[in-house]
Amino acid sequence: MKGAELLEGETDLAWLAGEGGNALRAIEESSGVRVDARGNKVLLEGAAADVERVRVFLRELAVLRERGQALQPVDIRHAARAFFRDGENLAAIFQEVVLVAPNKRPVSPKSATQLRYVQAMRANDLVLGIGPAGTGKTFLAMAMGVALLTQKRVSRIILTRPAVEAGERLGFLPGDLYDKIHPYLRPLYDALYHMVDPDRVAKLVERGTIEVALLAYMRGRTLNDSFVILDEAQNSTTEQMKMFLTRLGFDSKAVITGDVTQIDLPSGRASGLIEAAQVLREIPGVETVRFTERDVVRHELVQKIILAYERHAAQGRKAAAPQPGAADAGASA
Repeated sequence: MKGAELLEGETDLAWLAGEGGNALRAIEESSGVRVDARGNKVLLEGAAADVERVRVFLRELAVLRERGQALQPVDIRHAARAFFRDGENLAAIFQEVVLVAPNKRPVSPKSATQLRYVQAMRANDLVLGIGPAGTGKTFLAMAMGVALLTQKRVSRIILTRPAVEAGERLGFLPGDLYDKIHPYLRPLYDALYHMVDPDRVAKLVERGTIEVALLAYMRGRTLNDSFVILDEAQNSTTEQMKMFLTRLGFDSKAVITGDVTQIDLPSGRASGLIEAAQVLREIPGVETVRFTERDVVRHELVQKIILAYERHAAQGRKAAAPQPGAADAGASA
């Protein structure tokens, strides 16, 4: 049954029509309802039940804005997907705000899994974030680290990752140590620059308040009063992971992120991340948060690409599995 409803004067919804109408299109794509906003008037056209859900969604957005939540079109897209597809409570997700710096926009989760991740980092000294690319694992960990540094709850941020691609050939790369390892650490810098002005980052790095290094250089150290992020941890070996885990000192937190579907270790080498998730699962103060393609916050094509690869892998496993009766047929032959 089709329905049409005109919302007028309930709240100021003119902002929905801004930014080229991207927010409106995101709502329409997720809900199947046509949304036309003009000033304080919003026309909803579609199935009656869907129109009512959009009405509820718009009310929740209005409440968030009244609470001071700055919502950009990209936020509306994620919020619409979470609400209409996953049935998630927007207030519960967006109320968890990470204040990275006084002059920067606060960072907030975009899905229920991201919310659990942020809460896990607040509550535990060691958190493992495991899932596909684009789910915000590194970005949210960086936001938490910057927030704790700003609040003076830690005295430094340490960012590290393995450089599997370089291996023993690192010494043959041109330049000094910084030039050699910088390409492997660029993704960490990208997230950091989003939250801290580049000039300030340079000063913090120069003072050692922010330290960026390859995992190999963590050996023998004790990391006190620090927020430590181990990125791309699926490419750490068992020995490297154990070495890293035993670096954690007093008043420190560590976040380990990785995607176990993108392991670049040589054939036959076990991923330290997979093993750590199994070994540490019963230890108090350690929490593992697992993301799926539903948590991807990059271009919507990324989610579809991840699903396509998962289907392809599943088909390959099915084709490689022994077929029932094959052994018996071979024996009788």
